[in-house]
Amino acid sequence: MNIFSRFLIRNVFIGFAAAAGLLIPLFTTFNLINELEDVTPGGYLWTQALWVTLMTLPRTLIDLGPFVALFGGIIGLGQLSKSLELTAIRVAGVSIMQIARVILCAGLMLTVTFAALDEWVASPLQQYALRLKDAALAHSGKTDNAGNELWARNGNEFVTVKSLDEHNNPQGIEIFYYQPDLSLQSYIYARTATIDDKHTWTLHQVYQKTWSGDKESVKTTDSLHWHSVFTGMSLAELTMPGDSFSIVQLNRYIKYLQGSGQPSMEFRIALWQKLGRPILILAMILLAVPFTFGNAREPGLGSRLALGVVVGLLTYIAYQIAVNLGLLLSLNVQFTTLSLPVVLLLVALGLVWRFDKRH
Repeated sequence: MNIFSRFLIRNVFIGFAAAAGLLIPLFTTFNLINELEDVTPGGYLWTQALWVTLMTLPRTLIDLGPFVALFGGIIGLGQLSKSLELTAIRVAGVSIMQIARVILCAGLMLTVTFAALDEWVASPLQQYALRLKDAALAHSGKTDNAGNELWARNGNEFVTVKSLDEHNNPQGIEIFYYQPDLSLQSYIYARTATIDDKHTWTLHQVYQKTWSGDKESVKTTDSLHWHSVFTGMSLAELTMPGDSFSIVQLNRYIKYLQGSGQPSMEFRIALWQKLGRPILILAMILLAVPFTFGNAREPGLGSRLALGVVVGLLTYIAYQIAVNLGLLLSLNVQFTTLSLPVVLLLVALGLVWRFDKRH
């Protein structure tokens, strides 16, 4: 790596830092406002909301990765263009394609950093923050937002858990047993349960109803032992949203869902989105090159950043539409998550090649 490459990479990373410094406070403020809406007296406190917001900062940074790449590239190269240092590099015989390769190296460094941050920092911190919030909401009695409702299936047995309490014990358990002809054989409702071991729960305050032919019987009991179908992962993990999982956890969760006969497409999409994000980041950083050389006579960064905001927002909206359509229509997961990043990368490479030929 020659002196020009090190110089360009250093300035591009300064641009990354500047872009993150602009975006993170803005989106962190939005996140804090959303958290404060769930604050309850004696339950989820404002200090906990602040702590949860701070612990989800790495996740916010990763989600903003493509924007940081685009804006950081525009800022870094734009400053060099404004100070005529980029012109001096060009006069020294460095082509636009060579500059793009160096910028791509900086993008690869950024994607590796984000991947490591996602796997070992952002995911554990986000999960800890969500457990803290869920426990506080459960303690206050506000269980509507305390985690996600759990569903599981084992053959003809279907189970749902409404929520978890502050000790991660299940609440509001419903168990449905179906006969082979899909007629309901029995129904069990338990207000709470304690987890004895990996395979056994003790249900409390149990209401049980069974059907045999035309006869219906109802029974209530204080406790009942039940062989749990939630054996693949812990309940605390099962309540977490897909975007909070690391790649290892997503792989394990997908195998658990497929093994229990449950739909897994949402989490397969979450997994492939993590794999597609590096491609999107590389495409965005390459787009900074046409932004810089396309307005060579404009020394200011305002118009370039404004156009970058438009491109970034349109890309984000288009990607969300593609992912949701893929989930709704059950399209191929790889096509749904990778098509837009790959197309955008090819467009960026084409624009770089075009400007290299023109200049």
